[in-house]
Amino acid sequence: MSLYEGAVKKPIMTSLCFLAVALFGLFSLSKLPVDLYPDIETNTIMVMTSYAGASASDIENNVTRPLENTLNSVSNLKHITSRSSENISVITLEFEYGYDIDVLTNDVRDKLDMVSSQLPDEVETPIIFKFSTDMIPILLLSVQAEESQPALYKILDDNIVNPLARVPGVGTVSISGAPKREVNVYCDPNKLDAYNLSVETISSIISAENRNTPGGTFDVGNNTYSLRVEGEFKDPKEMENIVVGTHNGASVYLRDVATVVDSVEERAQKTYSNGVQGAMIVVQKQSGANSVAISQKVIDMLPQLQKSLPSDVKLGIIVNTSDNILNTIDSLEETIIYAMLFVILVVFVFLGRWRATVIICITIPMSLVASFIYLGIIDGGSLNIISLSCLSIAIGIVVDDAIVVLENVTTHIERGAEPKQAAVHGTNEVAISVIASTLTMIAVFFPLTMVSGMSGVLFRQLGWMMCVIMTVSTVSALSFTPMMCAQLLRLQKKQSKMFIAFYKPIQRGLDALDVWYQNRLNWAVRHRKTIVVGCAVFFAASLFCAKYIGTEFFPAADNSRIGVKLQLPIGARVERAQALASELTDKWMKRYEGVMKVCNYTVGQADSDNTFASMQDNGSHIISFNISLVSPGDRDVTLEAVCDEMREDLKAYPELDKAQVILGGSTGGMSAQASADFEVYGYDFTATDQVSAELKEKLLQVKGVSEVNISRQDYQPEYQVDFDREKLALHGLNLSTASSYLRNRVNGALASYYREDGDEYDIRVRYAPEFRTKIEDLENILIYTPSGEGIRVKDLGKVVERSAPPTIERKDRERIVTVSAVISGAPLGDVVAEGNAIIDKMDLPSGVSIQISGSYEDQQDSFSDLGTLAVLIVILVFIVMAAQFESLTYPFIIMFSIPFAFSGVLMALFFTGTNLNVMSLLGGIMLIGIVVKNGIVLIDYITLCRERGMAVLHSVVTAGRSRLRPVLMTTLTTILGMVPMAVGQGEGAEMWRPLGVAVIGGLTVSTILTLILVPVLYCSFAGIGIKRTRGKIKKDRELNDYYLSHKDKMTKPKKQ
Repeated sequence: MSLYEGAVKKPIMTSLCFLAVALFGLFSLSKLPVDLYPDIETNTIMVMTSYAGASASDIENNVTRPLENTLNSVSNLKHITSRSSENISVITLEFEYGYDIDVLTNDVRDKLDMVSSQLPDEVETPIIFKFSTDMIPILLLSVQAEESQPALYKILDDNIVNPLARVPGVGTVSISGAPKREVNVYCDPNKLDAYNLSVETISSIISAENRNTPGGTFDVGNNTYSLRVEGEFKDPKEMENIVVGTHNGASVYLRDVATVVDSVEERAQKTYSNGVQGAMIVVQKQSGANSVAISQKVIDMLPQLQKSLPSDVKLGIIVNTSDNILNTIDSLEETIIYAMLFVILVVFVFLGRWRATVIICITIPMSLVASFIYLGIIDGGSLNIISLSCLSIAIGIVVDDAIVVLENVTTHIERGAEPKQAAVHGTNEVAISVIASTLTMIAVFFPLTMVSGMSGVLFRQLGWMMCVIMTVSTVSALSFTPMMCAQLLRLQKKQSKMFIAFYKPIQRGLDALDVWYQNRLNWAVRHRKTIVVGCAVFFAASLFCAKYIGTEFFPAADNSRIGVKLQLPIGARVERAQALASELTDKWMKRYEGVMKVCNYTVGQADSDNTFASMQDNGSHIISFNISLVSPGDRDVTLEAVCDEMREDLKAYPELDKAQVILGGSTGGMSAQASADFEVYGYDFTATDQVSAELKEKLLQVKGVSEVNISRQDYQPEYQVDFDREKLALHGLNLSTASSYLRNRVNGALASYYREDGDEYDIRVRYAPEFRTKIEDLENILIYTPSGEGIRVKDLGKVVERSAPPTIERKDRERIVTVSAVISGAPLGDVVAEGNAIIDKMDLPSGVSIQISGSYEDQQDSFSDLGTLAVLIVILVFIVMAAQFESLTYPFIIMFSIPFAFSGVLMALFFTGTNLNVMSLLGGIMLIGIVVKNGIVLIDYITLCRERGMAVLHSVVTAGRSRLRPVLMTTLTTILGMVPMAVGQGEGAEMWRPLGVAVIGGLTVSTILTLILVPVLYCSFAGIGIKRTRGKIKKDRELNDYYLSHKDKMTKPKKQ
């Protein structure tokens, strides 16, 4: 007993089985987390090694190179890049996707152990740092403060950071831009000289005075008491009364030679939000935690936390990544609902029976819900762009099987069969072709699970989900649909007048279409050569469009965020940066009123223990903006337009060394703005600087390049003190004591800690600011010899101004400068092509070479992967069809609809001005399976007609007419299921638009041609086949005649 027979006979069992699947699916759905992308396994490891006091080139030679040489032998390594800057070497290892990062980390650790003995002694042990998605902050909160500014760090630390860090799933919470409190003891060098004191003595006296000392225990009568000396300062002002020495028999107090200032650190990052000073709080998640759920929890806590803050401190949100995720997911859910409505409408229009429509409506959710079970079972399954778009793609395809079955069963019932029998026989006729067409779809989606690289991460989930959905939809089309048909469908009795009035015109239209198509087909079959030549010309014409279609990796997404990084000349003072930043803020806030939600910027040098800030470039000359706009639906300007206007504004400031406007707030990643990176390799600094400057100038003239950035920093001006070693030795000094004297006076000696409310603050002793502003001040610093006499720096050496390269970058063990062109308004492929032309014309010095990387490299990798896939898929599809028809000619005929699908894709991209990217290519690949379905349905029916004894031409025309509606229905459901995707305007719609456009274009063109071309080709091949058969019969007959006439000669007479 077959599947459908059993289903029709046991309706209750069938319904309950499917109900169970649905319930289980919905249960999984309620448990699924929401995220933007599937869980992307990271592929990057950083190795950070610090070597105090070394310059960039020392670090490169002594630390970075030995490490690179050893690490280069780690398996599955794709690129190794490094940055050697003052005091630190950072090596980044990028691996191929799809390997377990923990195994690789252990591998790296073993290699580091081997090499650590070869490094200089003062080098600290290398730290391994796994890059992962948790590095990306999920929330940036802005804080505005007025009179609470000086104590802001403590207020935030106590009232915000600690409660937020306790939220489950929150990783680290860091404050940037709120300076910490510090107690400074500012000395007057002249008074120190007069009283024969030094910074070092004062520092050690403060440290000795600021102590609490336990004195043991002693017994008094029956009790034991402990003894303590409490000497810690209760108030910084107490320090002024410490005795630091004697002079002519009188005590010298600290207040006589110095002032005590209780304020904030001298050099610190400052953050301004919408022009008001404040701070920024960065929330990062733990790995594997769900960002949407955590952002929600944190945001729900904010009103509660706001109450515990002073009245002038206001919290706000700069960036909430979960907004973008939720909006994207919402717009996809909307897409899915529209797609379902369209599909249901098509079914109703074609079948004209509400009962049939109900059956189809029940089958759609069935298959979709089953896919949630798959997502619930695998680890890292989540509701993300990929899994939802997968549902959107599937809606139109899932219905196909059910429609084919339903349509056939309806035909049987109308011929007067009893519903149960009709259900079994009707399904039986089409079962094979339904299974075959599903197999062709699986042949398309299964190979997608094997793509490697960045795009593989995305498509793996898509491939598996589509396979699950297709399998379930076939099973339900062969069991659930016939069962419902047997229960619900009846021979239609007389219909109500209302329905007739409404449906008659539709019915007439459909009938007219049938007749019109039949006539066209009749003509086409008799003019075969004309049709074939016409199609070939059309195909050639469509290839002409390909020249004008741009290529890119991924479409840039509008997530309402912009990052701006500005650099003044190195060594510029913070005040200059600050003035420029506030001028730009005012300008932009005015211009984009109602569009710009938050404009937040940070200036200044971050201190070393702020994790988030130390990952970014920072310094007194660097300004970084975090700007967030209102969501795309609420503004008329696009993100790209705002970025371009900002770039124009920044051109008006010639004092900027670098100005970078980053669309989407972060470079790299899937949906960031495309950039073409030209890597200039070469050892000699001057040669590579020259080449990159020339390349930058030429690239700026290329159409579509909006800014060009060179990765190498300018040389850094610095004062160096050259001590004369002989003179030092004469006075009993050495280099390290002399340099520590200098450091204590300028940078400050850390004397002790001032404790208050469980927090510690530094007490620093140094020269007052007015005594360290000129070179003369440095030259006059006194250095004390062991015998106690003071000698000035200018008598021991000289102060000279020099410049040093701040950072040396390397990639794959060679020095490198990256010139990256940010692209807007032109396809990536075009810009790269022009860039290549420029490089060919350039006269490169020896030892310098240029290569292209960045999103272009990713694009080439993905394109070649998908190209190979397409070939594999075509072969698989052919195999499936050949197995079904047990013939090699039929699949060959059907395969002709594939090239026209591609010509449809090219035309659609050309006319809508969409670029060819990974998404539109994916659309093209999906078409291979979808397009072939129509051909299978046609050929299958033609064969049936011929078996019933019709002539070739007659059977082709009859089959064409009878299959026209199911073909149009399945095509229309797929196309209309894609329409909401192709015209979507919500957040994240940019990503899917190319896919929708490609599928609609390809399917429309190929269906129209399939309906004509496949029957025509069938006739031609059948004609050849018939001629061959006739020839064979004729030969047989001739042989027979010859045999009969020469029978006597050929046979021996029987012996008597």
